[in-house]
Amino acid sequence: MRKILIILSLVLWAGALCAQEIEVSGIITDPTNSPLPAVSITIKDQPGLGTSSNVDGQYSIKVDPYSILVFSYVGYTTQEIKVGQKTLVNVVMQPADSSVSEEVIVTAVGIKKKITSTGAITTVNVNDLRVPTANLTNALAGNVAGIIAMQTSGEPGFNNSQFWIRGMSTFGANQGALIMVDGFERSFNEINIEDIESFSVLKDASATALYGSKGANGVILITTKNGKAGRIAIDGRVQGGYVTRTRTPEYVDGYEYAKLVNEARITRNQEPLYTGNELDIIKNNLDPDLYPNVDWMDLMLRPYTNNLNASINFKGGGSTARYFVSTAYFNEGGMYESDASLKDYKTNANRERWNYRTNFDFDITKTTLLRLGVAGFLEKKNSPGLGQFIWESLVGTNPTATPVLYSNGLVPAYGVGAQTNPWVLSTQTGYREWWQNSIATNVNLEQRLDFITKGLRAVARVAFDADSRNEIFRQKWPEQFNVERRRDRNGNLVFIRKSTESLMFQTSGASGTRILELNGELVYNRNFSGHNVDALVRYFRRESRSSVSVGTDIANGIPNRNLSLSGHAGYAFRNKYLAAFDFGYTGSETFKVGNQFGFFPAVSAGWVLSEEKLFKSIDWLDLLKIRYSHGWIGNDNLGRRFAYLSTIGANGSFNFGDLINPNSYPALGYTQVASDQLTWETGVKKDLGLEINILRNMFTFYMDIFEETRDDIFIQRNFLPYMVGVTSSPFANVGKTLNRGFDGNFAFRKKMNQVDFTARGNITYYRNEIVERDEQYNYYPYRSQEGFRIDQRRGLIAEGLFKDYEEIRNSPRQTYGAYMPGDIKYKDVNGDGIIDDDDIVPIGASFRPALIYGLGVSASWKGADFNIHFQGAGRSAYFIDGPSVYPFVSGSWGNILTEVADPGNRWISADISGDPATENPQATYPRLSYGGNANNYRPSTYWLRDGQYLRLKTLELGYSFPKLSLQKLHLSVARIYVVGQNLFVWDKLKIWDPELANGNGMAYPPAKTITVGLNITL
Repeated sequence: MRKILIILSLVLWAGALCAQEIEVSGIITDPTNSPLPAVSITIKDQPGLGTSSNVDGQYSIKVDPYSILVFSYVGYTTQEIKVGQKTLVNVVMQPADSSVSEEVIVTAVGIKKKITSTGAITTVNVNDLRVPTANLTNALAGNVAGIIAMQTSGEPGFNNSQFWIRGMSTFGANQGALIMVDGFERSFNEINIEDIESFSVLKDASATALYGSKGANGVILITTKNGKAGRIAIDGRVQGGYVTRTRTPEYVDGYEYAKLVNEARITRNQEPLYTGNELDIIKNNLDPDLYPNVDWMDLMLRPYTNNLNASINFKGGGSTARYFVSTAYFNEGGMYESDASLKDYKTNANRERWNYRTNFDFDITKTTLLRLGVAGFLEKKNSPGLGQFIWESLVGTNPTATPVLYSNGLVPAYGVGAQTNPWVLSTQTGYREWWQNSIATNVNLEQRLDFITKGLRAVARVAFDADSRNEIFRQKWPEQFNVERRRDRNGNLVFIRKSTESLMFQTSGASGTRILELNGELVYNRNFSGHNVDALVRYFRRESRSSVSVGTDIANGIPNRNLSLSGHAGYAFRNKYLAAFDFGYTGSETFKVGNQFGFFPAVSAGWVLSEEKLFKSIDWLDLLKIRYSHGWIGNDNLGRRFAYLSTIGANGSFNFGDLINPNSYPALGYTQVASDQLTWETGVKKDLGLEINILRNMFTFYMDIFEETRDDIFIQRNFLPYMVGVTSSPFANVGKTLNRGFDGNFAFRKKMNQVDFTARGNITYYRNEIVERDEQYNYYPYRSQEGFRIDQRRGLIAEGLFKDYEEIRNSPRQTYGAYMPGDIKYKDVNGDGIIDDDDIVPIGASFRPALIYGLGVSASWKGADFNIHFQGAGRSAYFIDGPSVYPFVSGSWGNILTEVADPGNRWISADISGDPATENPQATYPRLSYGGNANNYRPSTYWLRDGQYLRLKTLELGYSFPKLSLQKLHLSVARIYVVGQNLFVWDKLKIWDPELANGNGMAYPPAKTITVGLNITL
């Protein structure tokens, strides 16, 4: 009995000893024995606040005996140490292995060592994608090698950038890239940048084959953040900014406008429109009702507005459960002035968005991982009731057209629609509201199958997404008038009603989408004494259906479905010799039974020369790798569903009876002939890549040369002869293109004393060509589209301006209307002595840039950091036109640019100027005309402008407070910063922002912002 009591006592004493906390302390140093401050110390499987080391590297923490302490520090390998009964634990932190062989990237088959990858993949530093707006697409140009992007509007809510991976490879319906977020097809315009863990661009066939037909135009892979075991980490960011416009067109005032009107009429032998007295009245603003002088740009556009972004996220957990939770708010203000008397609603452009995301990871067993994710956003956009006409009205309404209001309170207008008074359009036409509510949910289950064979695992994923959009347009307008140009005999204005009053009325609309996606993978990855083998088989199924406003067409209620089976097999021998085979076997509803499935394989190989003995002796060479891929792709997104079926509808009538007593009945017929032989749009992609790292990864470089041929492009045949007998233009696979180019980037990183310095750059260039296209026969080959770029600019070749009538008599006859000295002279391309449409040739390039590049430098020193980034574009061209570029093309409708008013920029008759030197045949603008000029105002090299530009995209200054000074506040990071976006642009256009690729100036310009922010991490 005594022995039992002794044993029981010992057990109770041991239990009490184990339950009693002990205090563990020690010193944390690096391999040079220097103390490391602010190292995070947590207790494994017990998430909490934990602690951190002080300035001397010392720490102290209370733990239960036999706990495991986790030591983590940026740039060093995380260590786990069992405490046992020890109260003194000193730790030497080891720098993280940053060797080339350990660097990983996110690919279609998952996380993979970069050195063993054979595909063309661009991995982007997420910090380079931070922009002060809520739209991530605006950060792509110049930051991501392989992407061509352009922003064609700066209006909040409508300022998405268009982008293409490796440019335009097809003139068919589907030209956009596939976006994959956490393994599912989704949009990323509304993703909060703070939620992104990794960002990769898959460019060649071997990298995208697993996505089947959906990856034909390239793939962007985005992985969002997950929780990590350890103490809770809270990260918050708030930033507010000053927002103005990059460049706004500048127009002449009313006095200059009136003088130019007179010149335009006199130079064409017409009577002047304004007398000398009227010019004085306009100049001195003596009669603002009849002779107004309004600066509409200054009146209607605010000098600046503001934006506000704020976000906060939490992450942490233990070894069995981890979490990441985030929320964010964005508010972007517009530039339109508002009517202060309106209290019940806002008419300015505005966008508000609330983002949220939760990611949970659960280790159900040691071999089973469950991931749950819920994300979404709520968005509201606002604009004036007839806001779609504002920029057209600003460009078209000249300063003398109307006053803002007549002195008697009546509302003026030049006309209706876009010719409405800009002030009325912006403030008196009601308002539009758009709401969008999107939610994306996903469940992932990963099971390791090592009990079958080591390295085998299975993954099952399911996602359900729902998106709803609602819009309410509350519109109105006042009764509007214009006046005769002369007062009546009593001195009163003579009013002409332009539109009757419309009280507030409402229209609405709604749309919605539900998406169900299932995919499963069987993955194998194992190394056999230097032989690394990896394989994957994936099954994919997706169903998308409209849930709101499907209308009466039965086809709208049928869900869009895709099905595919894809696979990958890869081999690497000691990270030296690499090979891979990928395929996608895709099914589509687009084609009839028998043509619904397509097989699209890709092969790739790589050789890491730096692993050969010959190169291993070169100390400064870290990586030298070449790779090549060759693959086939298919596209089933043809822009029209069920094109293999005919459509039947009302088509004429037929007669039962005779000529005397006809009986006519409505007839049915083919409204669209079936394309029953429709097949896949196919392509062949080739890619040759070179990767070089030298001087311990101080300098890194890669370059890819690519070629892609697209065949069987789906278009409508509009040039079939009538003798074929079809009643509609059928669709067919009759197009072919060729696209070639290169992309690459470099980075130079070096620590010089206490300064960390980085220089980086990237470039993307492509050139496409139409090889085949359904078009009518052209006697002159240059009039065909075959052999030229997609969206090739075409026009006449201008040879300056006619000097005199003698030159006109000795030149080919131009057939586009009357012309005089000072008008545009065109080249007779075909030599027939006549200038007509047969002389229209390919000129310039496409309005889309074929060249995008970026160059940046960053440095940090003792907490201070600096970053500057330039972004440029080239190889693009577009015509300038419209009422402000073609002076007085529509009479008195249209503003006049200040560069037109400069006498040195236009042809002026010596009879008007008194100086023969003003009859300059090389002037930027021809002889003025009033009411249009068919000879001058047509596409030609005279109006073609080079779209190249260089932009100071980002300039950032920041300061991070010393970690030691933050410890008392329980903060690990506190950084303040100021960043400028779109600060300057250098270009040849000079009139408005060149990135808009807009010919008439009727577009909301991109935003120029200066933002101040604060980032805090607990």
